[in-house]
Amino acid sequence: MATWILGDVHGCPDELAALLALLGLGDDDALLSVGDLFHRGPDAAGVLDIFSGAGGRFILGNHELRILERFNLAPKLADASDRPPLREEFEDLVADDLAGDGFRPCAVPPERRGDVLRFLQTHSGFFQEHDGVPGAGTTRDGRPWCAVHAGLIPGQAPSQVTPEDLVSLRRLSSRGRPYWYEVYDGPNLVVFGHNPSKVPRMRRVGSALVALGLDTGCVYGGKLTAYSPELDEFAQVDAKRAYATK
Repeated sequence: MATWILGDVHGCPDELAALLALLGLGDDDALLSVGDLFHRGPDAAGVLDIFSGAGGRFILGNHELRILERFNLAPKLADASDRPPLREEFEDLVADDLAGDGFRPCAVPPERRGDVLRFLQTHSGFFQEHDGVPGAGTTRDGRPWCAVHAGLIPGQAPSQVTPEDLVSLRRLSSRGRPYWYEVYDGPNLVVFGHNPSKVPRMRRVGSALVALGLDTGCVYGGKLTAYSPELDEFAQVDAKRAYATK
């Protein structure tokens, strides 16, 4: 069994389909997204269909959170134990209802807007620890792992970090200060997205990989990246083109 953790897709279904074809997921494998599945790219509904068809689970990114907050459907606790009841019916939805962080639009046909909102309510909270994924194992060298969208406060357990930091954190305190992962010493592996770069962001302590950023800027013309902690292996596909600018 392998868990494949997926970097930010941002509405790019062609690249998602290509990466899943490359992975060739088996019945015992798991697919986990670090969030930001939709916004900026060309086809949110396409991503929804492909991802849900593959049996994927996802944690909340900043864009998903903003939509759920708009409808009072967002948990307010880091462990998402206060998840609101499932809402099935939505009427008269307009494009702005599905705008993400910074009011970025979500490219979805009007008739699929309700599908997106129903799907977003199936989230796995603000973080996912390995023992919460059925059948998942530890890292290849035997350490626990955790996935978040953006980051953690070094020295704090995921459940102690605010939801806003879990979906938005990059640097500690302010611009010019270190990125959170640059001072994170483990020992558990944290896999995250949110902060795009040309190659995966890595922090090692000795030989141990303790932080791994998987947002490799697919929507900006980069790559879509996945990583398996159990196998310590990467998979990547190139974006067909740039769909957005930073």
